[in-house]
Amino acid sequence: MLPPLAARATAVGGSPIREILALTARPGVISFAGGLPAPELFDTEGLRAAYEAAFTSSPGRALQYSTTEGAPELREAVAARATARGLPTTPDDLLITTGSQQALALVTSALVDPGDTVLVENPTYLAALQTFGMAGARVVPVPCDDEGLLPDALQELVEREHAKLLYTIPTFQNPTGRTLTAARRAEVARIAARLGLWLVEDDPYGDLRFEGRDIPWLAAHPGAEDRTALLGSFSKILAPGLRLGWLRAPAALRRAAAVAKQAADLHTSTVDQLAAAHYLTTADLDAHISRVRTAYRTRRNALLAGLETALPPTSTWNHPEGGMFIWARLPEGHDATALLKTSITHDVAFVPGAPFHTGTPDPRTLRLSFTTHTPEEITTGLTRLATAAAAYSGVSA
Repeated sequence: MLPPLAARATAVGGSPIREILALTARPGVISFAGGLPAPELFDTEGLRAAYEAAFTSSPGRALQYSTTEGAPELREAVAARATARGLPTTPDDLLITTGSQQALALVTSALVDPGDTVLVENPTYLAALQTFGMAGARVVPVPCDDEGLLPDALQELVEREHAKLLYTIPTFQNPTGRTLTAARRAEVARIAARLGLWLVEDDPYGDLRFEGRDIPWLAAHPGAEDRTALLGSFSKILAPGLRLGWLRAPAALRRAAAVAKQAADLHTSTVDQLAAAHYLTTADLDAHISRVRTAYRTRRNALLAGLETALPPTSTWNHPEGGMFIWARLPEGHDATALLKTSITHDVAFVPGAPFHTGTPDPRTLRLSFTTHTPEEITTGLTRLATAAAAYSGVSA
């Protein structure tokens, strides 16, 4: 007999979202399930030109091994954008990663020992829970409301549980779409500094603001400077197939993450880095992001406009100012997973909220993404969802 798999390989389950996406991949299904960017909005021509430039200017380098830290020109471009957003950053502050998911894995590898306590928002990003589970962490949820995590609850948990780090998505959170207020960010930074807590700030959606004012990164608040790992991504503003992300972290943590990256993949794809660097220095990324924001704003509005008739009476939902998701809650006695089973038979899908929770889940919650369908398709999908909801409730549609 073969020796058994490692305990962590069997203790952490697969992603229910991936399973739902596979189930709804057949033609004709209108899916609000995946947190995917709209493919028709990719700047295909601009990226093609960027790859051609990477091969034309330095073909040998584009196909060669690279440094673990990342191509200097890409780090320079990312540093310039971060500085422009109010967080002074140099290229040496950055590590280029194979998607921001790898950045999270590297930080976890560098900081978390088996048995360490990690705090997360409740609910939170499912793949983060998988990452911490693979590390053998003890994951403890921080209570939240419509404005994000509660600082008083955070302080109490840090002191009681002797937590090592807090993982947070403070801007347009996945799965809820909510945004942590500036006042609460400042308080989180003060708590972290006072109690010796690492902060992991995940920001894949921050560029996708449709309304309201930008809020400074948590990493920019006093008290957070020497203890925040900021994760960024090109997946939502350029294309997820590039698999490009970045980590901004204090020097000791960044060095430890670089060693972990050497053990994982040596370095991120050279040609992808050079193409991205060329794009950032020659294309108008801000204009591209503006086009994406405009399209997503329209799609969000279409989804919001139809939820009252699509979901059962007395359901509730939020109004995110950006990002990719709306978070809804069904009435008492309803179960989103059961509703999904009925919805799939009507060629419409969403993601139940239960898997995003740590501890006792809320079975009435669900996440709806508005990015990958036109307003007309969204309207059709909501009509199907209304029919499914009526059938689920035992009422003739």
